[in-house]
Amino acid sequence: MSEEHFDAVIVGSGFGGSVMAYRLAEAGLRVCLLERGKAYPPHSFPRAPFEMRNNFWDPSDGLYGMFNIWSFKGSGAVVSSGLGGGSLIYANIIIRKDEKWFVKEDLRHGGFEYWPVCRDELDPHYDRVAKMMNIQKYPLDHSPYSNTPKTLAMKAAAAAIKKQDPAIDLSWLPLNLAVSFRTEPVGDPDKPDDKNNPPVVGEPIHEVRRNYHGKTRYTCVLCGECDIGCNSGSKNTLDYTYITAAQYQNPPADIRPLHEVKSFEPMSNGKGYRITYVKHDPARWGGQKAETDPEKRKASDGERYFPRTMSCDRLILSAGTFGSTFLLFKNLESFPDISEKLGSRYSVNGDLLSFIVKSRVKKNGKSEPHVLDPSFGPVITSAIRLGDTLDGLGDQGRGFYVEDGGNPYLAGWAAELTGFGSLLRRSLEFAKTFFSYRVGLNRNADLDDAIAALIGDCVASKSSIPILTMGRDYPNGRITFDGKYLDCDWKIKKSQQYYDRVRRVVKGIASSLNAEYIDNPSYKFFHQVLSAHPLGGCPMGRDKNEGVVDSHGRVFGYPGLYVVDGSIMPGPVGPNPSMTIAAISDRAADQIIAERKGAIS
Repeated sequence: MSEEHFDAVIVGSGFGGSVMAYRLAEAGLRVCLLERGKAYPPHSFPRAPFEMRNNFWDPSDGLYGMFNIWSFKGSGAVVSSGLGGGSLIYANIIIRKDEKWFVKEDLRHGGFEYWPVCRDELDPHYDRVAKMMNIQKYPLDHSPYSNTPKTLAMKAAAAAIKKQDPAIDLSWLPLNLAVSFRTEPVGDPDKPDDKNNPPVVGEPIHEVRRNYHGKTRYTCVLCGECDIGCNSGSKNTLDYTYITAAQYQNPPADIRPLHEVKSFEPMSNGKGYRITYVKHDPARWGGQKAETDPEKRKASDGERYFPRTMSCDRLILSAGTFGSTFLLFKNLESFPDISEKLGSRYSVNGDLLSFIVKSRVKKNGKSEPHVLDPSFGPVITSAIRLGDTLDGLGDQGRGFYVEDGGNPYLAGWAAELTGFGSLLRRSLEFAKTFFSYRVGLNRNADLDDAIAALIGDCVASKSSIPILTMGRDYPNGRITFDGKYLDCDWKIKKSQQYYDRVRRVVKGIASSLNAEYIDNPSYKFFHQVLSAHPLGGCPMGRDKNEGVVDSHGRVFGYPGLYVVDGSIMPGPVGPNPSMTIAAISDRAADQIIAERKGAIS
């Protein structure tokens, strides 16, 4: 049996890989996309405790779930494993990198980042991504969206801070969301008030073609569960957009979930690459420990993780910041001329998770809890943008976006249970009422008011929201590999001034809402920054001395080998990076298609 061969093999299905798969398949290339994780159709994302317990990625321990969590000394990160990559757990934000934030520092004289692309070059690709992801503004002009408490609170907080300090470079922004609020795609995503197609909650979406999963999707049900997987299919994740489109090309892209690449090497004839991979089978091997490296598997493992191979003309790594960097490190023996910059310019994209709690508002002369209801709506709906020195408005510091956070209702119940003292007091009061009836001291058998009192006033959950900040930290971290484990030396020290500014601003937002500010425990006790947007490791550069790849993702010294994902960012994007990663991948696809046409002609 001859070995399978493709024009292009793509490793990973995030914002780099999915875009590349569609664009190359559209151009007529034979494409195979290998994704280590599962496919997640609607209603397949775990919710029960026993399911959530297994919702992590570690096949050697029998775990084939969606979340892959890393914790280093100075930083931690949450990434995703599944068909659609990070789009499965991201908060739907599709936003362009600020035009003046494309830094061009001289790396030879102490600079930390150089972007070999600019906004003008990316704008046509941003446009393509926006259309494909069917972006929409959160429909604040329509009910019930117009009554989203956290959105209105952030807008009011921005106005209050601006009124107090008119000179501050601060603005409130509604954000572009890759979420379906309408039953059909809107013709112009910049017109969210399209009267012919008003937003509606929880109605079937009328898709023009059957999606990858073949399942009915529904418009946003405003449940705040975006970050743990959207069971209604309301998110326009990559499996519903680019991956679905890739399967409608001629020939259709070959999409293979649960296929994990382990190694790759140049072909002996110098034309193309050979890939070794394993196929996971969670239904059969879930919960069972095993050696997943095909080179170390035991004879007793039988068919488990039996190594398979395929070959290709072009190999495109899109396994994410940790995945692509790890794969290049692991296979370095086959690529001895890779740039020494491999692992460099790691950034956490200025991420910081914090909390605004116990907000209060005056009504009728009395102070009462300010209902923010973080579980109503998508996870993020708007942002407050803080300017950067690069914007040319004075020494502002390094810029960032503060975004209103949300959480599932499950998190609200957990928040109520953390108040143990209050819970104990309410439980004792309920027990007193209950037993007084049982022994005849109270003849009222109606326990409604007692049960309501047992649940409590729910101040902790209804008047608090998580706050998500991202911006321009220093990309001075380095990922290393000792042959077995990845490590990362990024620490907050260089970026401390930036983080001090972030915390001052978020404290100001909390103050304007008559609320308390709380750091997340990891930052407060360990000065560890948790990131949902780790970047770098295979950075872009103008040459091999600056980066691992060029601005089109081509690995220096190895024709036909590409990297297109968050790992090639030479520094922080600033706002949510998904759209920039997708646009850079789209631009790289243009280059591959142009080169192929030139070779054919």
